[in-house]
Amino acid sequence: MSICAVWLLIAFAALAGIAQSHEIADIYSSIDSADVTINGDVAGYALKTDLISDGRVLQTKNVTLDGPGTWIVQWSQFDAEKANYDACASLLENGIAVSKKCYSFFYGGVEPIRFDVRDFRADSRGMHVSISASDPTIVDIYYMLISGNKAIYITREEAVPITGSFSTAVQKDYAWKQLLESGRDYAGRVKIVELNHNQTRAFMNTFRAREDAEITETYQDETGASATVLGDSRVPFEGKLRFILSQNGNVLNTTEKKTPVLLTGDDETVEITWNKTLTPGIYQLRTILIGKDGDVKDLEENIIEAEPVVRATNITETQKAPFVPVGVAAAALLVMALIVRRRR
Repeated sequence: MSICAVWLLIAFAALAGIAQSHEIADIYSSIDSADVTINGDVAGYALKTDLISDGRVLQTKNVTLDGPGTWIVQWSQFDAEKANYDACASLLENGIAVSKKCYSFFYGGVEPIRFDVRDFRADSRGMHVSISASDPTIVDIYYMLISGNKAIYITREEAVPITGSFSTAVQKDYAWKQLLESGRDYAGRVKIVELNHNQTRAFMNTFRAREDAEITETYQDETGASATVLGDSRVPFEGKLRFILSQNGNVLNTTEKKTPVLLTGDDETVEITWNKTLTPGIYQLRTILIGKDGDVKDLEENIIEAEPVVRATNITETQKAPFVPVGVAAAALLVMALIVRRRR
């Protein structure tokens, strides 16, 4: 074999490897949505996904790719019949399919399930899942954070034991690792896979990211006040506290102070002092937590019972015991001795 032929074989092998790297690695679908995982440098490629039943294409979704990753397809709602369905994804380069993969599922029938998702919710903190099972089983859980139609982060929790019964659910909470952008729309998707019996279920909901926090503790007295604030979102909380001091309906003092930047689980205490110590009396204090956009996140009202301040006084005069002269004391002792002697 000539050297040129060898180099041609190497070149063809390299091209074949490149072609194979541009592929659809995985696909899953239900009657509501699908997720398609694509490998390779596929920026500029197109993804075409069809929902098929009995050989008829019911829906087609197209998306232009910006690179590899997991892409989400949401099927339009329709009156689905009890039937077998196929979801087929095709990776297209200049209109030519370079990879294709399908997933088959049955909809509408009664089938034994190894586990059941009792509740699911995604929000600015993370995802919250409640799973139950009739018999103990092991599942893998995929948590996905989605922006637009692409998963921007996926993590997998392997070999999660689901025990108990359908009446006793296992609670799973997953906190986002990413910082979220306030006002931006995201979606959370959870996919639960039970490998032993080849059962997979997926759930998804959208949410708008919002900053959030709450007041967990307050303190107030004649000299000032404080409040502890706990962050409750992966959107950085950049708010402020407003302390309003009043008496008999009249506002005496309003003080505002910014809170430190807080994320879920972070807590900080903010302290203020009054201009002067409060005079004795009953006061009302309203503590308001305000978000970056000016909306009230939390508030707490308390009473301050200011009492007179007890101050230590200096003793200016020293009280002394009465002084008895030595001569008088001696005479008294002599008289007492004479009286005792006469009685004898």
